[in-house]
Amino acid sequence: MKRLFTSMLTAAAAVGFIAAAGTAPAAAQDDINIIVVSHGQASDPFWSVVKNGVAQAGKDMGVSVDYRAPETFDMVAMAQLIDAAVNQEPAGLVVSIPDADALGDSIRKAVSAGIPVISMNSGSDVSAGLGAALHVGQEEYDAGKKAGEKLKEMGGKKAVCVNHEVGNVSLDQRCEGFAEGFGGAVSVLPTTNDPAEILSKVKAALASDGDIDTVMALGAGLAGEPAVQAVKDSGLVGKVNVATFDLSANFLQSVADGDAAFAIDQQQYLQGYLPVVFLANNARYGLMPGGNVPSGPNLITKEKAAQVVELSAKGIR
Repeated sequence: MKRLFTSMLTAAAAVGFIAAAGTAPAAAQDDINIIVVSHGQASDPFWSVVKNGVAQAGKDMGVSVDYRAPETFDMVAMAQLIDAAVNQEPAGLVVSIPDADALGDSIRKAVSAGIPVISMNSGSDVSAGLGAALHVGQEEYDAGKKAGEKLKEMGGKKAVCVNHEVGNVSLDQRCEGFAEGFGGAVSVLPTTNDPAEILSKVKAALASDGDIDTVMALGAGLAGEPAVQAVKDSGLVGKVNVATFDLSANFLQSVADGDAAFAIDQQQYLQGYLPVVFLANNARYGLMPGGNVPSGPNLITKEKAAQVVELSAKGIR
């Protein structure tokens, strides 16, 4: 799989180079339109990077792309967006699948209508069953387990897993995998995606239980950064390890400064970029990779963090 992933990245880069040089691919189909429907708003720091990848792939491939998402985490609204996309008969559809029960019928309609579907970010375990050609993302349970093992290795014995999007199956899988890898006592701290609420709830958890030595956040900008601040405000830097899924420039700086342990990079830019490249090549040439593409996980520790900060600030990492 690693070899397949490397080969596809090389091919995608070559296509991007050709387009950037001003030599467009010999298209077998004009006016190619690809629609992306995700559960994450482009205003979210994480999803803004996904959208950047989508937009760049559209430019590199010379196709029209349209990124859509509900205003909040709303599966009914997301299903309606997928249905509306199907009615427009695009050359390809990219979807995230945080809840297969809520979105399954809409995705199946797209497949039944002959629209090639690629899933990204969430839904790797259900993607094929719904008819998607492949999935671009990371295995969330395995990524959580890897994070838990690392934090256990760092001496952790009691942890909270901060879930800022209750109902998102992928986030549940992250916490479950983390609990297995960590091995110690783990409780889930449910919040909204309001950083102020997360700051308050993490501080309250630390104040109520002095044995907590680990905080696992599931998103860097929304949850990781306020979790770091909560540990600082509580005077527990050096006593409580904070780690997060995904990246933000500020959280990476905290890692570089020694105020946080690590961040888990799933390379969400590729989650937006690669499906558009694949669907454009499918529309033009009938080409499609033969399997899922793992975009992560990669642990960004203190040794690596400083190198990634600038790219994160630019909306690429």
